[in-house]
Amino acid sequence: MAQPTEVDPRFSFRAVPVLETADAPLVAEPAPITVEPAEPPPEALPAAPKADFPTRLFWAIVRFPEWLFGVAVLMVGLAALAAIPVLNFLSLGYLLEAGGRVARTGRLRDGLIGVRLAARLGGIVVGTWLFLLPVRFVANLAHSADIIDPGGSRAAAWRFGLFALIVVTFLHVALACANGGRLRYFFWPFNFVSVLLRLFRGGWYAEARDAVWNTVVSLRLPYYFWLGFRGFVGALAWLVIPVSMLAMGRINNPAAGLVAFLGAVLLGFVLMYLPFLQMRLAQTNRFWAVFEWLSVRREFRKAPWAHALAFIITLLFALPLYLLKIEVVPREAAWIPSLVFVVFIFPARLLTGWALGRAKRRGERSRHWFFRWTGRLVFIPAAAFYVLIVFFTQYTSWNGLWSLYEQHAFLVPVPFFGM
Repeated sequence: MAQPTEVDPRFSFRAVPVLETADAPLVAEPAPITVEPAEPPPEALPAAPKADFPTRLFWAIVRFPEWLFGVAVLMVGLAALAAIPVLNFLSLGYLLEAGGRVARTGRLRDGLIGVRLAARLGGIVVGTWLFLLPVRFVANLAHSADIIDPGGSRAAAWRFGLFALIVVTFLHVALACANGGRLRYFFWPFNFVSVLLRLFRGGWYAEARDAVWNTVVSLRLPYYFWLGFRGFVGALAWLVIPVSMLAMGRINNPAAGLVAFLGAVLLGFVLMYLPFLQMRLAQTNRFWAVFEWLSVRREFRKAPWAHALAFIITLLFALPLYLLKIEVVPREAAWIPSLVFVVFIFPARLLTGWALGRAKRRGERSRHWFFRWTGRLVFIPAAAFYVLIVFFTQYTSWNGLWSLYEQHAFLVPVPFFGM
């Protein structure tokens, strides 16, 4: 057996220096990873050059008639809705939403909602009405020919011509609507060319279907109805008690005069808050905001003169409308006085929203006490004068005592609820 100190020749090996083993790494180091610098991002596309002032002025002049036509159509449409029971909540809802948008943004132009769409729909109505005039004229001639020569050849020829004209008119109106519905398309005789090209391209039905659906959805009728209904209920909740107390002055009782006087004072107090409370409802889309009168006081401190101007215009524009409540008009012409009501009430709603928007932009800062107190000075006499006129309207309005509840400045913009 070999001694421990002896080296077995079977396991002989070449010695490796210790220093080399210590210096040399056991595992080969990986090659250093070099990260190439990322390619610089492509330069942003240059912004489209802004049109110069003459170009913008030219297009503003060109588009102004369409905008003006849209405003006129919008007023007529709101008046027509206001003259229809239940649907008049749509009209009130639109007026509240217009003021609410102004209150949220602070810009009066934001209150004109859907003017371009109203111009498009109004163009369809006007164009269709104009092209139905020849149909009516030929129909009258055909009727006269049938009276003069019943069953004759001339009457038959007129009936055939009337039928052909109806078909042609229907196709022309349908193609004008399919091409976009602008008023100028009704006077363009080659609408069928563009419609045929779109048919050959494919997907025309889906485009037309989606366009009609998007237009209907953009009207937001359920939203306007719900907002108008809540605005109506909130205003009526504030008005019903003071107006009822004011109406009790007609009772033959010694205390009736005192109750009516207290009702007049309470009504004046309500009037100073109600326009802004209704607008807070539209601004926040919360029903209970219509009862947050302390918030209105805080908003007043931030923009007192703006609130005073909106309050005066609201009451001032509402007073002349009582002249249209003296005598009821036929139902078929009910939209005419409603148009006057909408035209007068709409600016008042916008100004009320503008006052709240102006207060919102000021943050938590209140104006100087001089502006606050001078702004308050106009509220009491304006409210007192309005209450005095309202009290005497029960003797001049068609509905008598019931007319006290028809507060068109805050409820639906119609002279009579029963319209």
